[in-house]
Parts: sequence; C-alpha cells; structure tokens
Amino acid sequence: MTHNIKHHITDQLLMGYSAGTLSEAFNLLVATHISMCDECRAQLASFDSIGGAMLDAEGDRLATLATGSLAAVMERIENAPTVVVPAPAERTDKTVPAPLSDYIGDDLTGVKWRHIGMGVRQAILPTSSQATARLLHIPAGAAMPDHGHNGVEMTMVLKGAFQDEDGYFARGDVETADTAINHTPTADIHEDCICLAVTDAPLRFKGLLPRIVQRFIRI
Repeated sequence: MTHNIKHHITDQLLMGYSAGTLSEAFNLLVATHISMCDECRAQLASFDSIGGAMLDAEGDRLATLATGSLAAVMERIENAPTVVVPAPAERTDKTVPAPLSDYIGDDLTGVKWRHIGMGVRQAILPTSSQATARLLHIPAGAAMPDHGHNGVEMTMVLKGAFQDEDGYFARGDVETADTAINHTPTADIHEDCICLAVTDAPLRFKGLLPRIVQRFIRI
C-alpha cells in the first residue's frame, strides 16, 4: 500500500461513493484512490457502517416478507452450484491499480493515446455521459495550459508528480478543483506524469489556441 499520500478524497465524495450516488467516472476515481489509500479506505468503512446502522434503524418501516420467503431463498442458496473463482494473476505493472485495470487492462501498453498539444497525450475512458474520465500523459517538465473550471475536476496521480498553485501532487494524491480555482499543472522535471482525471463540465481555458482545439479533444 501507499502510505505517503498527502492529498485525499473529500468526505463528501466518500459519502457519495458509499451511498452509490456518484457518476461512473467519479466512482472510478474514488475506487482507484481508496485501493491505494489506507486512510480513505478506513474513512469509507466508517461511512458504510453509518449507512448500515441507518438501514437497521429503518427496519420497522420495511415491507414484511411473505411467509416462507426467507426459507425459500436459503434453499436456493444451498442448492446453487459451486463456482470456482481463479486467483487473480500477479500484476506486472503497479502503475495501474485494480479498479482502473477493468477499463484499460493490467498495464499501460494497450492505452490508445491521442496527442492534444504541447507534448501532452490523453486517452478518454468509456464511462457514462454524466462525467468524463481520461488518462493524461504529461512529459517531464511540461505544463498543461492555464485553465479554470466550469464544474469539478478531480486529478489523481498514477505515476510521477505535478505541481501547481495548490501544491505538489505525487502518486496516489488527488487534487479537487472547482469553479473557484485556476491553475497551471506542471509535471515534475524528473519523470513523466500520468494521471487519471475526471470532469463533469468542460474546462475553462484562458489561451486562444486551447479554446480553439477544445471542441476536438473533449476536455
């Protein structure tokens, strides 16, 4: 596990994940982060426990099962065929956490990158239309264009690191930016930076050229 993560998922998003109210893209980022972060995983467990306690408290309001329903269900479970689940194969590329591997595979070799300018590449992941998830590959020392936000943008570092006006973000760290934040993320000079980024609205670029190409790169 990664124990030096400094920038975490907010409690509000963890509660949304626990309640099942987040879009697929945001679910993916939260699941990827908690697979690496002991602190957020423990916090999520506490929210899950609270939700379970609330359901128990509402038990009297739930519909009463018909007579014999529980016995019938238990009989079906006992008579169900045994399913042998093979052990997962050893992961060769630790860059890709397990939740993300369901979308891109166990490593980055199969990612279909698309150049979006200034040496930066992206790969949009297949999620629901409520929000967009993408991988970003930023060359060492390169910067994303200066931009603001029309909604929420969450960026999680998978490899390398980047720095902007809000601080330094390394593997496992998550930056959450909203409409009040403008920034220019710049990859650490020592290594290319690969991130998982999720947005629920288009970014707001200041420069003319990024605004022109924005419609073509869906960012």
